Amino acid sequence: MSDNKEIFEYTYSAPTEEEKKQIESIRREYLGEGKTLSPFEKLKKLNAKVKDTATIVALIFGIVGCLVFGLGLTMVLEWQIWIWGVVLMAIGTIPMLIAYPAYNLTLSRGKKKYGKEILELTEELLKK
Repeated sequence: MSDNKEIFEYTYSAPTEEEKKQIESIRREYLGEGKTLSPFEKLKKLNAKVKDTATIVALIFGIVGCLVFGLGLTMVLEWQIWIWGVVLMAIGTIPMLIAYPAYNLTLSRGKKKYGKEILELTEELLKK
C-alpha cells in the first residue's frame, strides 16, 4: 500500500470592521422594497435627488447646446457653409445660456418639493 495521505487545510478569518461595513452596505443595496432606511440615509438620498436632478437638467441643456454650436462651427470652418453654420451656432448658444438658469430653477423646485421633508429629518437627527 502506498503512503499517500490527502491533507485538507482550511483557514478561516473573520471580516474586519471595515469589511463588515462594506458588506452591510452591499447587502442593503440588494434588500429590495422591504428595507428600512435610517433617517440619515433618507436625508442623504433626498438631498442627492434634489441636487442630481438639477445637475442632469443643466448638463442636458449644456451638452445639446455645445453639440449644435459645434456642428455650426464645423459648417463654417470645414465645409464653408457660412449662413447655416452661423445660424446653427446662434441656435446652439441658446441652450448653453439656458443651462444655468435651468439648474437654478430645477434646484429651487426640488427644494420646494422636498424641503419640508428634509427639514423634518434634519430636526429629528439634530435632536438625537
